[in-house]
Amino acid sequence: MSDFEEVTSRMVNAINKHDLGALTRCYTEDAFYMSPSGKGEGRDEIGSFWALFLDAFPDLQLTPWNKMLSGDCVIMEWILTGTHNGPFLMPDGEVIEATGRGVTIRGCSTRAFRNGLITMHCIYYDQLELLTCLGARLSLSQPR
Repeated sequence: MSDFEEVTSRMVNAINKHDLGALTRCYTEDAFYMSPSGKGEGRDEIGSFWALFLDAFPDLQLTPWNKMLSGDCVIMEWILTGTHNGPFLMPDGEVIEATGRGVTIRGCSTRAFRNGLITMHCIYYDQLELLTCLGARLSLSQPR
């Protein structure tokens, strides 16, 4: 097993066990993280993003279904499932309180590595798919 595959396996296991300490140790001290929820730099900020997501979905499970290595980068397609039983912080600062609804989100992420740890992690998923699962309604703001 390559270092990339080993760190990816540790990351997935930490997410599924909700072990925030083990999860953040998968990243370099100066790692960069980007997702629809926002951007973070360094282990502490990255840990904050994961903590918010794990709090919102306390039974969250990540199931990888396709991985590809390319140089020092891993591309992974996955399915995320969970129940919305905690507050979910939106990128604009609005909070969606627990709905008790189940979510299933398909997504993809890319991770670059340095010295056997994740140095860059970009997550992509359909935000509308997540909001629809939560029962959120979109409203169009009219220009002023």
